Amino acid sequence: MARHHLRVHRSEENLARTDQLAWAIAELAAARVTPDAQVTDMVINRVIDNFSVATASLTRPPVVAARAQALDRPRTPGATVAGLPQDERVAPEWAAWSNGVAVRELDFHDTYLAAEYSHPGDTIPPILAVAQHLADARGLTGADVVAAVATAYEVQVNLVDAISLHAHKIDHVAHLAPAVAAGIGTLLRLDVATIFQAVGQALHTTTATRQSRKGQISTWKAYAPAFAGKAAIEAVDRAVRGQTSPEPIYEGEDGVVAWLLDGPTASYDVELPTPGEPHRAIMRTYTKEHSAEYQAQALIDLARRMGSAHPELRDPERVESILLETSHHTHYVIGSGANDPQKYSPTATRETLDHSIPYILAVALQDGGWHHERSYAPERAQREDTVALWQKITTTEDSGWTRRYHSTDPATKAFGGRIVARLVDGTEIVDEIALADAHPDGARPFAREQYVGKFRTLAEGILDADETERFLAVAADLPNLGAERLGELTVTAPEAAIEAAGRPEGIL
Repeated sequence: MARHHLRVHRSEENLARTDQLAWAIAELAAARVTPDAQVTDMVINRVIDNFSVATASLTRPPVVAARAQALDRPRTPGATVAGLPQDERVAPEWAAWSNGVAVRELDFHDTYLAAEYSHPGDTIPPILAVAQHLADARGLTGADVVAAVATAYEVQVNLVDAISLHAHKIDHVAHLAPAVAAGIGTLLRLDVATIFQAVGQALHTTTATRQSRKGQISTWKAYAPAFAGKAAIEAVDRAVRGQTSPEPIYEGEDGVVAWLLDGPTASYDVELPTPGEPHRAIMRTYTKEHSAEYQAQALIDLARRMGSAHPELRDPERVESILLETSHHTHYVIGSGANDPQKYSPTATRETLDHSIPYILAVALQDGGWHHERSYAPERAQREDTVALWQKITTTEDSGWTRRYHSTDPATKAFGGRIVARLVDGTEIVDEIALADAHPDGARPFAREQYVGKFRTLAEGILDADETERFLAVAADLPNLGAERLGELTVTAPEAAIEAAGRPEGIL
């Protein structure tokens, strides 16, 4: 790994392109490397994971609306849209938009947490859409897709390691768009200069505030990463046509670091693979067993364990208080430290409940588990005993858990917490967990079997059994797919189900 020192430069310093972070990212992407067997296997897992959650979302309103927008932009050869027949193609940027919303809607795919937060699987829909669109023209294969995805993960994970966006209330998709642009650069074997321009444009057009994940969280939460993927495709398109981007995009005196992040005196050290060095960052990421914010994963596992061992915790009349001691992020983003009254509202949106650890703990304690639909249903959120228990749950930051959250040592890094429950009779029940059961170092790590099981579970009742098995076979064979078969990497739901979901009209 090479360390790139990032700081703000005055305009008169004339920072050379070759010394800019965007150039280093472009060099990484252009120096195409062949992923090893372990990385290839994980890319396949994440493709399966993406399509599992996209399938479960096919009839949800945000996905239906995004799909309707995509269908108004037919294109030949184009790219596939999840849920539709393989021969129904749309413009690749709109396929990325529709599929990206479907992947993110349930907040149920992979994650990586460090200085910043991320869902690196959001890079897959735009890369796959471009690959399908240009498969014949460029002779692209499944192996090209694997290499591109590995690049995108590499860029996003290493940016997330080094640069905090949330500290300045900037949404994490600002790291996603440059990663997508880099991945497409690898896919299409673009030169360094072209990828450099695409990375700069992608970043410039996708910096937004974190209000999309604050207060009354809206359907835009699912759209934000899809917007970044679409913007990145368009940035690559402009760069290939010879158009340039603002520079230095990160380092300029009016650039991202100076005005959106830590300011004119700031500096960061971003580690990136040297050209030709293996891209293995995907191996440091992890997926979700439960449809909820990643910091809730381990805590759901803890709550279901505690609720089963101590049924009295399910009864609000017996509980005086429940305190979760946890990391800064969990407390201030999804805990009571956010000071969002919506996080305690029985009529809050699904997106808000997904970001309310007090609600999640109450339901997981009472139900002994978590379901991607039933756990968020209005009748579940408004159940009287749940509301009563929910109001008794608060969070606090514990410095030890914060240190573990930010640790770079895999042996100590953790995303859990400690629950201290006090009953009205004075009994105190205490338990803690460091990692989710499904984490690579957890009690039940996810492997191919679990990814396939997750897909089958989420596809049940949505896809025909034959379609489920067809997709899983194609996905497993991803590295060997020729250009003529990339279009098979999608799922087709029964026509009646798609039609019943509707096709809302807009103005375009």
